[in-house]
Amino acid sequence: MFTNVQRQEERTGKYGTPRVQYLQELVSRFQNASDEETKEQIVANLANFAYDPFNYTFLRQLNVIELFLDCLTEPNEKLVEFGVGGICNCCADPTNAALVTQNDGIPLVIQCLSSPVRNTVNYGLGALYYLCNASNKEEILKPEVLDVIRRYAAAKEVSVSFSNLAQAFLDKHVSELNQGNN
Repeated sequence: MFTNVQRQEERTGKYGTPRVQYLQELVSRFQNASDEETKEQIVANLANFAYDPFNYTFLRQLNVIELFLDCLTEPNEKLVEFGVGGICNCCADPTNAALVTQNDGIPLVIQCLSSPVRNTVNYGLGALYYLCNASNKEEILKPEVLDVIRRYAAAKEVSVSFSNLAQAFLDKHVSELNQGNN
């Protein structure tokens, strides 16, 4: 459920921690964590906050989107999964999408399409759906990327979610397919 200021004040109560402070605590805990499981839990938690527009300003202020992108460079598949999940959750917002693009996140998200982890692939497809626009289409709509996305679109028997997300991407961003389906 999306939050607004009034609802957040009601949920936080008189003695609760304000949202921005709580998110800052999570970021600090992540930065100070030494064990992988703790980092995974924190990034998963941050990714859950990333779907709500109420949190977008806080996420930008605390550089959480950059933290998600950093996770995509880790060898830990869970950090990659939760990092790209956070990106997918917040990049429907054009300002957040621009941050991903400005921080060289598109190649990192594209790499997620070849992950052995199904959720990582799904989040990667979803993120690319929202990230692709006139200013970065050439970077995303490369033949090798489209080939992978087309294979996912054709793989209904293997994964309906891959197929549906990939087809939605193609329908929205690849004009010759849109014209051919009309």
